[in-house]
Amino acid sequence: MYPSHREREQPIFSARAHVFQIDPATKRNWLPASKHAVTVSFFYDANRTVYRIISVGGTKAFINSTITPNMTFTKTSQKFGQWADSRANTVYGLGFATEQQLQQFSDQFKEVKEAARLAREKSQEKFELINPALNIAAPQELSEDRHSPPLLTVNGPEDKLFRSKSADMEQLTSEKERIKKMLSEGSICEINLEAELFTLQHSNAKLVAALHEANTGVVEWKKQLAEYQEETERLRDQVAELEAQSGGPGPSGSETRDELTQSLEELEALLKAKDEIIHNLHSRKSDIHELEKEREEAVQRLHDLETRNAELERRVESAEQTLASTLEEREQGQSEVQRVVDVLEVKIYDLNDLRQSLAKLISK
Repeated sequence: MYPSHREREQPIFSARAHVFQIDPATKRNWLPASKHAVTVSFFYDANRTVYRIISVGGTKAFINSTITPNMTFTKTSQKFGQWADSRANTVYGLGFATEQQLQQFSDQFKEVKEAARLAREKSQEKFELINPALNIAAPQELSEDRHSPPLLTVNGPEDKLFRSKSADMEQLTSEKERIKKMLSEGSICEINLEAELFTLQHSNAKLVAALHEANTGVVEWKKQLAEYQEETERLRDQVAELEAQSGGPGPSGSETRDELTQSLEELEALLKAKDEIIHNLHSRKSDIHELEKEREEAVQRLHDLETRNAELERRVESAEQTLASTLEEREQGQSEVQRVVDVLEVKIYDLNDLRQSLAKLISK
């Protein structure tokens, strides 16, 4: 089963990104599907002429989305994009490390979407050419849906012929429905099996890579250790041979022995230094994993900060609009107050004129 599947579906593009899914409760907030950046790949199924986006991590499938011509990939920020999958009833979001990676993924999505549209049109044309009987049956099914079948009132050969054709048409329709049901159930089972297969393949690839790396390091260390041990034994044999030839520790034999002993000590010191180097390499490997983990956490925090920054920018823009409207209302209120003051001043001036006129009348 596994070899045939690998031959049928091949990856055409891959990228690393943080995977998110929309909160099904609120339909507004993003829920992280992966704790760190994972591989997101486009796959093409040559037998079914289907394009899919798949991402797995460990034993979990983060994305299993079949691309249709109606899908659209939208870039919502410089490093974040999303698309809706009606079949999965969710919205997927991807956070990339750079804007260039987001643009590459968006371009690939457009190409695959266009390829899926062409594949669907070609498949429909092929289906119509292979199954002309279904095309002929379509108008009769439409008339049955409208509840307006032709009625025959003649009891004879024509009536029997019509009943025979109607029975054949009902049998053909029921057979079509049964085949559609079997195909849908088979597709669901196949999708579940393929998701499980991708999960197992991803886990197996990780294990094989780790095992290969460990075996390479062990073989190299064993080879170096064997070389050092062989050199040590050779020097020891030379020391024993020189002692046997001299018959005793004479002056020249003692010097040679001291030199060999010194060489042996230097070699043992070199062996100890190599062991320390190997130990340091082990510690550096763990440090590299920690640094990678810290980098991914930093990328996640950066994405969260970008999201928060966008929210704050929206709030600032809303506050500026509110402030502008408030200032405009204040200016309108001030102009209204000024108009009232001007009216009052005119009335006061008229009142003063009236008082002066009354005073003149009284004085007369």
